Amino acid sequence: VWELVARSGKVTMFMLPPFTVVAKYIANDALSGVLWINLGLTLYRAMLGFLIAAVGGIALATAMSRFKLVRWFFDPIISVAFPMPKIAFLPVIMLLLGVYDVSKISIVVFDAIFPVVTATLAGIAAVEKELLWSARNMGANERELTWQVVLPAASPQILTGLQVALPIALIVEIIAEMVMGGYGLGGAMMSASRFANSTGVFAGIVEIAIVG
Repeated sequence: VWELVARSGKVTMFMLPPFTVVAKYIANDALSGVLWINLGLTLYRAMLGFLIAAVGGIALATAMSRFKLVRWFFDPIISVAFPMPKIAFLPVIMLLLGVYDVSKISIVVFDAIFPVVTATLAGIAAVEKELLWSARNMGANERELTWQVVLPAASPQILTGLQVALPIALIVEIIAEMVMGGYGLGGAMMSASRFANSTGVFAGIVEIAIVG
């Protein structure tokens, strides 16, 4: 349909380049190696940010569930920040950390950690009390209780939080690359846009869709 509409004469090549032209553009980028550099950097930043958010979010939520002081400090912050679009902090992170990998990974972590924390807290809160009582009666200490009972029982909720955080990590990374520039799928799209390279922009859309 895309190919037929593009070649129908109803739209210009600039407005909608044919799919075959876009596919050829992607193939040329792949052969030249540019595609793999951009793809590799985007996935590296997004996945590293996601990994840090996953580990940090689960650890923070576990600490909040065990220590009242930690919960007292972080609960208001999470309650206020969770519903707001964290991408609004991107200019602040750029001012503090620059426009290189550290800032891009940092904004991914900052955005992706919230669903992990909230899902883990919900999962821990929903663990059946009978499991905890049974483990304590069999002599489990708090560390064993956390690792062998609480986290395994909460794992379905935790995985749900990770499923939410993963696409957020990719979306935020693409946005960060679009704003900051440099190598990456988002940066390549914005570079093509600045030079009125419509085919390059649509190629970026297809590449991001496949990665997603």
